[in-house]
Amino acid sequence: MKAPLVVTRAEIEALLPRIDAVGAMARAFAAYSAGRAIVPPVGEILFSEVDGEAHIKSGYIAGDALFVVKVATGFYRNAARGLPANSGALLVFSAVDGMVRAVLLDEGLLTNYRTAAAGALAAQYLAPGMVSKIGLLGSGVQARLQAELLRTVTPCRSVILWARRTDAARACAGDLEAAGFDVSVAATPAAVAAQANLIVSVTASRQALLTAADIRPGTHISAIGSDTPEKQELAPDLLARADIVVVDSRSQALERGELHHALAAYPRLADSALEIGAIASGKARGRTSDGQITIADLTGVAVQDVEIAKAVLDAIEKERA
Repeated sequence: MKAPLVVTRAEIEALLPRIDAVGAMARAFAAYSAGRAIVPPVGEILFSEVDGEAHIKSGYIAGDALFVVKVATGFYRNAARGLPANSGALLVFSAVDGMVRAVLLDEGLLTNYRTAAAGALAAQYLAPGMVSKIGLLGSGVQARLQAELLRTVTPCRSVILWARRTDAARACAGDLEAAGFDVSVAATPAAVAAQANLIVSVTASRQALLTAADIRPGTHISAIGSDTPEKQELAPDLLARADIVVVDSRSQALERGELHHALAAYPRLADSALEIGAIASGKARGRTSDGQITIADLTGVAVQDVEIAKAVLDAIEKERA
């Protein structure tokens, strides 16, 4: 029996420039919304005493030769230990015989990358035609990656950034400036919204950072951080004000994310929210006018891990051919 392929983070990182991650996310979401994906409920372990969490996600797309099980961790006090906040690995199994085909020791890289690619895809469908400034709420790895992947869908290179810690905000701003962005640091999330018409929130906040009153007409918001029921970045009235609310999974959005928090006050949103996969497949439309307020509430679905794992393995095969 052939031994499983083991791929290190460094090897994966070298392959990423050759992968169309945004296209992979479009395929992933289209398959999910078409009912071709099997995605069991998310497993979750919370380590409240150390501010940590582990998520277990698995998925399969009908007709594929493989399925994926992923463990992703976030331990948010790791900076004091000299460790990154995120880690994890993807196990790739044969969907024919159940044998392990590959172990992707990505240490959370692929989760971060596919999450950023999903944010870019949402912006592709929902951002205004002219992005004057990109707003970032958060200063971690995901904030940096969101800016990087947005390069593929907008020519805007002007960023306004907010984070709870000023030193972290300045460090992130410095990295983005080195990557070619013009960056300013804001004192509040509302100050970001006052200038930016494409906003990406990537925090672990448990209280709303933006309200309806903060947002100008024509703004798109990708809310990325609320991947557990306790987290929240947007006030319910903001979702109620939006012209279009898009989620990655309607069923999952009832349990976690921004829509989850808004439903108690605005139950109608459960029926009006669109899945991004419906837009990706052409069955629904994204933004239709520059004056609309649009929101993408992205909590993360295992089908994304399936497609990014396939993209990595395809890149490896092409490299070795």
